[in-house]
Amino acid sequence: MATLLLKKSYRHKDLKEIKFNDLWNGYGVFTTMRIIGKPAKILFFKNHIENLIKSLKKYKIKKKNIKKNILNLIKLNISNKKNYDHLLRVASNRQMISISLRKRIKPKLNFSLKLVNYKRIDPEYKNLKYKKILSYLKKIDTSKTDIALYKNNKILESGTSNLLFVKRDKIYSPINNFYKGTTLRFFSNKLKSIRKRNIYVDSLHEYDEIIIIGSGKAVASVDSIEKPHWKRKSLKNYRILSNIYQKALKNCPRYNG
Repeated sequence: MATLLLKKSYRHKDLKEIKFNDLWNGYGVFTTMRIIGKPAKILFFKNHIENLIKSLKKYKIKKKNIKKNILNLIKLNISNKKNYDHLLRVASNRQMISISLRKRIKPKLNFSLKLVNYKRIDPEYKNLKYKKILSYLKKIDTSKTDIALYKNNKILESGTSNLLFVKRDKIYSPINNFYKGTTLRFFSNKLKSIRKRNIYVDSLHEYDEIIIIGSGKAVASVDSIEKPHWKRKSLKNYRILSNIYQKALKNCPRYNG
């Protein structure tokens, strides 16, 4: 797993800094945002924060001024002197808010997926129950490989991101039982043509492209899946989505706290 370049935890009641706890596998939620440039930009920042607060309410983590406190802690931990291409993670449970920063790992063009028969707990939310997923990710080079979760023969999401499937230039997303991430929401609004469909493991051979999208992976094309055997047939739609994403990066406003 990636080395954390910054790791801080703060108590809810007084925002006092305490011993760092990444909060993995506890009761709570998190979001991961891409932070780039100098001065810093945080891609889709407003949407990430809105989704995080929505999830906190769902999990009944209702602390006084929690949104304001999260925003203040993010501001406190962003440097004006650093040139970023990092992932900023904000997690919260009922006791604390934890903030960490790690270098973003760029996916290689020969990126592969490994299928894992597993559905996340309460998958519609970015909750902290990631023990099994982290156990897989620790064993692989995440610049070359990710896991793809499936259940009852239906592919759901990757271990870190959302998945899109392309067949005859039509783009499909799984229907349910996965977290609809901020990057997926961006493309859904931008393209208006992502269709919902159950993606079955035994029908993968029908698809020309598989595209990973998320804060860490940005837009990445899957080259292959070993079992069942699948091989990329095109990069056409990957290039289209990548261009749209790069424009969003370019137009992203400076982070002002």
